[in-house]
Amino acid sequence: MIQITPEIVINEGELQEVFIRAAGPGGQNVNKVATAVQLRFDVTRSPSLPEEVRQRLISLARGRINQEGVLVIEARRFRTQRANRQDAIARLAELIRRAAPEPQIRHETKPTYASQERRLKTKLHRAGTKNRRRQTPEETES
Repeated sequence: MIQITPEIVINEGELQEVFIRAAGPGGQNVNKVATAVQLRFDVTRSPSLPEEVRQRLISLARGRINQEGVLVIEARRFRTQRANRQDAIARLAELIRRAAPEPQIRHETKPTYASQERRLKTKLHRAGTKNRRRQTPEETES
């Protein structure tokens, strides 16, 4: 069991892991040992996720979810399978944690009277500066 939040717990049986060869650090061993992990989590069919969290997770990770609704995370940062596996699970947990809280609704507000006055005052000041820079018709005749 993987504890994501106090309310969300994912059974490890829902995760599929495939170990693949990784490019990067590892020396000669990198061509022989499959240390990178490809973690697959079926978001659309997971019984562990509440529906609203599922929808937010799908929109949050839309680039990593395939047509079947499976979230694919590849971890190849480390030289060992165990470290890459833990990294992939941590990244999955972080994604779900980001999708778990309900987004706050933004309430539209009006600018205050004082801020409107300040804005108009600066606009008037700027317009005056530009007007003073203008050439008068008398200067252009000479």
